[in-house]
Amino acid sequence: MAEAAGKKATAAVPVRDLPDRGRVLCHGFIESVTYVPANQVAAFTAIVIDHDAPAPVSRFLGSGAKGGAGAEAAGSLPATVSTHRVRPGAQRQRPAGPKDRLRVVWLGRRRIPGVDAGTELRLEGMVTIRDGLPTIFNPRYEILSRQEEQ
Repeated sequence: MAEAAGKKATAAVPVRDLPDRGRVLCHGFIESVTYVPANQVAAFTAIVIDHDAPAPVSRFLGSGAKGGAGAEAAGSLPATVSTHRVRPGAQRQRPAGPKDRLRVVWLGRRRIPGVDAGTELRLEGMVTIRDGLPTIFNPRYEILSRQEEQ
C-alpha cells in the first residue's frame, strides 16, 4: 500500500497515442467483446477505442446487394486486401495507419462483469504489438461508466 500511495497521479493516454511497447495508463470505450466457446481456452477479449474515434467504416466495399458474399466467394478480393508479399515476422509489426484500436485480453476469464460494448474503461498494463494491434494482457482496469439500459 505504501507503494501505491507514493505513486504520482499520471494522466491516461488516449488509445491513438499509445507507444508500441511499455507500461501505459490509457482510457477509452469498449467497441466490441469476444466470448470464446466452452471447448477453447478461456480468454475474454475486448477492443477499446477513443471516445472521439470516427464511426467504423465497412471493411468490404462490395457488400451491397450485387456485390455481397457471393461475389467475394467467387474469387474477388475485398478492396482493402493487399496482395504484396509479407516478410516473415512482419505480422507483429504495426501497420502504417493510425493507431485507433487497442485489444485487451484477460486470460483465464470467460467473462468480466460490467465490461460490455459501450463501457468506458481506464486500463493500466504492459502494451505490446500482437498480430498488428496494440495489445494489453490481463490489465488492471477501472469501469468509469456503464450503459444507461442496464
